[in-house]
Amino acid sequence: MNASFSHRVVSDTPRVLVVDGSRVVRQLITRVLHAELPGAEVISCASGVEAQPLLETGVFDFITIALRLPDMDGLELARYVRESAPQIYVPIVVVSGDVDDRLHRRTLGEHVTDYFDKSLGFQALAEFIRGYVRPESMAEGVVLYVEDSRVVALATRRMLEKYGLTVRHVISAEDALALLDTSQAEGQIGADLVLTDVSLKGELTGGDLLERIRREYGYSKGRLPVLVMTGDENPINQAALLKAGANDLVEKPAEEKLLITKLLFQLRVARHIREREITL
Repeated sequence: MNASFSHRVVSDTPRVLVVDGSRVVRQLITRVLHAELPGAEVISCASGVEAQPLLETGVFDFITIALRLPDMDGLELARYVRESAPQIYVPIVVVSGDVDDRLHRRTLGEHVTDYFDKSLGFQALAEFIRGYVRPESMAEGVVLYVEDSRVVALATRRMLEKYGLTVRHVISAEDALALLDTSQAEGQIGADLVLTDVSLKGELTGGDLLERIRREYGYSKGRLPVLVMTGDENPINQAALLKAGANDLVEKPAEEKLLITKLLFQLRVARHIREREITL
């Protein structure tokens, strides 16, 4: 089922859908997006019912949804988006000032890519969205990369380092856990993001690593993003990975621009969340 992965590469004229019951909020988001993303097509609406036919007009590069809409919960609309094949992996970000409790209880659901705290301001939101639809040419961050094929690992490592990222490569989930254990003992996480293949040599799979990161270490999707690389097109298996706590999936063989776009987006999300935690 190839439609389970979106192969759309963001264009120079990205389409952004803004769904919020407040006309003032829609205007503010639209205004800053036009300023930060000249040429972007920003479409806004006030409710889930209004959004649904818009989703049939073509693929969006980014969707923001208020947590509470006049006619439905924002998470219901996110679920509707995921049921539409062309939209299945478009980033969906909940924009709200009262989402923290749901995030901490991990009840945002697997349909939402992540959230943006409205208290950070709409200018920050525009920069946040720009980081995805027009990713920077250079970036900072430490990527814990788990891949047992040295040929694949070498090519991917060079790809990531080309963008300025620091790569800590290991060949098994066991090695990754050892690194995380050492870092935790030193009061650190050990990486800004984990990129892992599902199929690995050894007793543990990438899925096992993902579950341990979320359950045993207690690292949330914002604290330590995990991107899972897989060649498995079975939507049930894909959904299981997302439900287990994967921030996103990357199809193998990885297309450079799509991988980098997804990776930089997750790093940007995590950075905003960490900055938010520091100010609290």
